[in-house]
Amino acid sequence: MKSNLSVVPILLTKNFQLATKVSNSFFKIGKARFFGKRNFGYDHYKNLALVYFKPTGDCNQRCVMCGQYGDKGIMKGIPVEERKKVLPLETWKKLIDEIAPKKPTIYVWGGEPFLYPDLMPLCKYMVEKNLVVAINTNGTLVEQYAEQIVRDKWAAIFISLDAFRDVYDDMRSKGSYDKVIAGIKAISAEKKKQKAKYPLLGIVTVVTNKNYMDLVNLSEASREYNIDLHIYNLGTYTNDNVVTTQKQFMKEKLNTDIDCLESYNTGYNLGIDGQKLYGVLKNIQNNNHGHTIITVPALNPEKTHTYYSELETPVRNHCVVPWCQVNINYNGDVHFCADYPDYILGNINEQSLKDIVNGDRANLFRKTIHESEGGMFPGCLRCYQNMLFGKKIKGF
Repeated sequence: MKSNLSVVPILLTKNFQLATKVSNSFFKIGKARFFGKRNFGYDHYKNLALVYFKPTGDCNQRCVMCGQYGDKGIMKGIPVEERKKVLPLETWKKLIDEIAPKKPTIYVWGGEPFLYPDLMPLCKYMVEKNLVVAINTNGTLVEQYAEQIVRDKWAAIFISLDAFRDVYDDMRSKGSYDKVIAGIKAISAEKKKQKAKYPLLGIVTVVTNKNYMDLVNLSEASREYNIDLHIYNLGTYTNDNVVTTQKQFMKEKLNTDIDCLESYNTGYNLGIDGQKLYGVLKNIQNNNHGHTIITVPALNPEKTHTYYSELETPVRNHCVVPWCQVNINYNGDVHFCADYPDYILGNINEQSLKDIVNGDRANLFRKTIHESEGGMFPGCLRCYQNMLFGKKIKGF
């Protein structure tokens, strides 16, 4: 599988200014990876490289494998009225004013971010503050905003697309495939009309046992979409033993009860033939689709099966996220882990982000994870952030 560094040439050729901005974040992440893992008594705020914004927890789809609204999704148990409580635009703007001098990359996701009523002015304000803004969306609502997205110069938009029409609609919701494709085509058309380089247009595909043999059909269809990047996410999975071990660990070490990890104990990894999947991905990567293709994580061929069948075998370790990244939830809660927001560091309604990032709870988390085996918690074994930013274990 190709190295994820293959995305760098895209930035250089598409827009050198964007590449320069993003390189600042890459540099800070690199520092977090290779320099000493400090905790208490250090200003971690200055190394802020990537900030995740989750302006809404609400979503208009019920994708089966989703850790939020899927079969075991954690958000399904939250009352609708609670899910619809969101931070006002002015609160987000205040946060942006605070972090803008540090020039982190901003990654907006959800829920479905387009359900946040002030998404467009929020993103426009970030661009005006000279921040790199990337959005992750299910794509069903993109078409109506395409003209403004291109005009406002979002840096990137990543659209979830897991399979060709029939399989996709079965995994997510009937009729949604055509809505997503309409959104992709609308962005491409507006970029051409406005003679714009922004946004970089990417597709994110989550690999499951429901779609892995249909990926070739999707890749062939994607030739027509005029995209810049296709990311194959091998998926976030866990099992009963990992969940139990993580629950005990978090209670003992951090006095925290957790619920979120169980959301990824879905079984959608079961039955995936690693050899066949590798053959599919190799076939896709060896064909010229007109855009860059990467996998997260990029694995050696013989280890693809291990990823799905041996969930307690680490493939990445030494998580760097707590030293360079942070997540802001729709209610203002701050946490390090995007998909597992059980351990709350603080809330931006009550403290500045700098105070939260440098606070005792944040530093205790850093100290605990650094002192843990492999520099990660038991539940980090297939965490998407760890797959992106963790250290590659020899042989994998």
